[in-house]
Amino acid sequence: MSDPRTELAAAGARLAALGLSPGSSGNLSVRIDDRVLITPTGADLAEVDPDGLSVLALDGTHLDGPRPSKEFPLHGAFYRRDDATRAVVHLHARNATAVSCLPPWSARSAVPPLTPYFVMRVGQTPLIPYAPPGDADQAEALALLPFPLRAALLQNHGPVLAGPTMARAVDAAVELEEVSALLLSLGERSPRLLTPAEADALARTYDSPWGEH
Repeated sequence: MSDPRTELAAAGARLAALGLSPGSSGNLSVRIDDRVLITPTGADLAEVDPDGLSVLALDGTHLDGPRPSKEFPLHGAFYRRDDATRAVVHLHARNATAVSCLPPWSARSAVPPLTPYFVMRVGQTPLIPYAPPGDADQAEALALLPFPLRAALLQNHGPVLAGPTMARAVDAAVELEEVSALLLSLGERSPRLLTPAEADALARTYDSPWGEH
């Protein structure tokens, strides 16, 4: 059985190698029973120490280890939304962050159904109104959204994604960055999007959150 601490550190190294976590930006967490392990404040995801993680209770109380990332309320919001969530990834990836600075495609997804893999691996990704990093009210707004989701874009800030495993959350983060790059490369042109029927069929097949827009 793999060690969650080691998996988290390996995920950080992968995301940094892909250029999705510039400098000391971004933070990762995993849930183990009623505890959350999260990267410390100012951590470089390329060099996460598996034995140097912060330990929090599900309500955000700091239990052990160094001071946690200020973004811990976002992680807690996803863990509260869905008991099956076991990992959360928050990045400042360039293309997804650029899309977070644009008007959203719809109320439920900042990104349209441009590719099947976006619908399959990420699903609807709402734009959460701007707030300073670490803002508890913004996290609460995410927690209370009345429709299913595993990803969101924080306005003028970047993506945050959740998954039942760290591998799934990382894959979703990579896919969101890719579809964001495609969207930006299209500029002002009007691309062909997946039809509602096409997107809904994928969502049903892959158990991905996608709904009425």
